[in-house]
Amino acid sequence: MTRRLAVVAKKVGVSEATVSRVLNGKPGVSEATRQAVLSALDVLGYERPTQLRGERARLVGLVLPELQNPIFPAFAEVIGGALAQLGLTPVLCTQTRGGVSEADYVDLLLQQQVSGVVFAGGLYAQADAPHDHYRRLAERNIPVVLVNAAIEHLGFPAVSCDDAVAVEQAWRHLASLGHERIGMVLGPGDHMPSARKLAAARAVAGEVPEEHVARAMFSIEGGHAAASRLIERGVTGFICASDPLALGVVRAARRKALDVPGQISVVGYDDSALMNCTEPPLTTVRQPIEAMGKAVVELLNAQINGSAVAPEELLFEPELVVRGSTAQAPRT
Repeated sequence: MTRRLAVVAKKVGVSEATVSRVLNGKPGVSEATRQAVLSALDVLGYERPTQLRGERARLVGLVLPELQNPIFPAFAEVIGGALAQLGLTPVLCTQTRGGVSEADYVDLLLQQQVSGVVFAGGLYAQADAPHDHYRRLAERNIPVVLVNAAIEHLGFPAVSCDDAVAVEQAWRHLASLGHERIGMVLGPGDHMPSARKLAAARAVAGEVPEEHVARAMFSIEGGHAAASRLIERGVTGFICASDPLALGVVRAARRKALDVPGQISVVGYDDSALMNCTEPPLTTVRQPIEAMGKAVVELLNAQINGSAVAPEELLFEPELVVRGSTAQAPRT
């Protein structure tokens, strides 16, 4: 600490006592000198004290896994707008295959002295993924909020759509239409939201045969491949972990000359943009993006302002939106 005071004091041309007063938030220092000291800290690569973190560039990292799935731009729009109303500037960090990783983005954001970070659909949701970069954020006391289910013991607050309620709504809808062979197209085995959805399905149905569960990457292509296997096993009703997966199921059915919804019924998840414009319009479970996004920003801003926020998960109720991709089960 003494060496840091000396280096910063020399850089700015003030006494070490003045630097100490700035770092400890004491009065008696002009605004110009205070800003000069803080700028010197940034230039010299020193981390600002926790109590001054909110006085950084007021940047907030918004880390997304992709932009092809419409749900992530939708979250970005809501969260970004709410941040702007508080005078905070979102820095969008989108991963690309073979490009900058989530951990690399965290390092870049730390270098920029961000006030906080929001993760949506990140590696925190995968049990087998690397998580060291989250620990670095926790060690530096950077405010963080996660969107949707995460692995345990990360210690960050989260805002999630209730996966159990979502699956219960979808399952009961298909069952009410007479579907007895209901299958699920989920994400990878270590994906926490998918694990919750499967557990919920088993709680509702009593049993979901493993041969009626297919796992895929979150894309139309992944849904197509997974659905092809399940259709061969006689599944007529599909519950999917995302809307792109559901669209892949529709495509797989058509490639097999099966009618949707006459022979195959499909339920998506998210109610992302344009799902009412597909052919047929997609029945899906809607995440309350507006309410969730605002809650994310409220939790983040409370931390930035020094309030203690419990590392708990806020669960938001989803809504089943029935459209044209589900109908009565075909008669056998």
